[in-house]
Amino acid sequence: MTTLVASIIIFGLLIFFHEFGHFIVAKRVGIGVLEFAIGFGPKLISVERDGTVYSLRALPLGGFCRLMGEDPEEVKDQASFQKKPLLHRFAVIAAGPAMNFVLAVLLFFFMYFFIFGVPVMGSTQVGELLPGGRAEETELQSGDTVLAIDGVEMENWDDIITTINANPEEELILTVEREGEVKDIRVVPREDPQTQRGLIGIAPETRRFSLLGSLNLGIQNTWWFTRFIVVSLSQIVTGQAAPEVAGPIGIVQMVGEVAQTGLSNLLTLAAILSIHLGLLNLLPIPALDGSRLVFFLVEGIRGKPVDPHKESFIHFIGFTLLILLAIFIAFQDIARLELF
Repeated sequence: MTTLVASIIIFGLLIFFHEFGHFIVAKRVGIGVLEFAIGFGPKLISVERDGTVYSLRALPLGGFCRLMGEDPEEVKDQASFQKKPLLHRFAVIAAGPAMNFVLAVLLFFFMYFFIFGVPVMGSTQVGELLPGGRAEETELQSGDTVLAIDGVEMENWDDIITTINANPEEELILTVEREGEVKDIRVVPREDPQTQRGLIGIAPETRRFSLLGSLNLGIQNTWWFTRFIVVSLSQIVTGQAAPEVAGPIGIVQMVGEVAQTGLSNLLTLAAILSIHLGLLNLLPIPALDGSRLVFFLVEGIRGKPVDPHKESFIHFIGFTLLILLAIFIAFQDIARLELF
């Protein structure tokens, strides 16, 4: 039940923000929105306001924002998508993926603001001893202020981390102050096998409810994961890494496993999935937002739009291929889970 609820919430959140991006910009530039729906299949709840039907549908793994004029037969209306300036149409389509990146920032912000707090990097006070770290085996305590390491004065947390990272498996003498008393504590940083950096298992003190600090970390994390995903995808395309693809079934399993490890990990997974969704929709694949943006760029270069019927046909072909790919990936997920 936890897996099902967590999956519905995460999928619903990702889809809502994506479609809301299309919706809010379309409303802002005067494009008619015929329906704003979360889910597919039969309607469970629906209400109409100002010409827009807002609906919740039976299958939560999807959603859509139906704009007036996306169907070539509706182009005649002045509120039609196709009647609006190129820049307005480009903004409406780009707003969907953009909102997925905004959601990632907000999820990271929520974690730092309410759960973790923002690391105080200008301080040298130890906030926490991490479980399994070598600092736990010494007299070092949470709240100790590190004055120097091997006689070199520490001015901020970056100084501490830089010194420890640079000395794997070499004994260091930490000069700390505790309740007015100064003492030396010896510790040997463990070498991280992946980075070859020294680690002793300490974390800085944190400050909760820091608005700007939490927002800044949210932006930094979103940018870092975006770059990481782009690099990973480029390595897969160039054959430097093996592709690892999961469909909805695999993602639901992943969500269920992560949900058992705590809220912070679940929020991190949701943020990463949102970034994935934003990047995926920017790819120039027919039926995805990225393909429509390419058509707009072609229109800008040619000075006239591509024939709507031809564009619709290309998107239809792309959508069909995506459905076939989704079915193939679903079978792979089922095979991995050994449900047969």
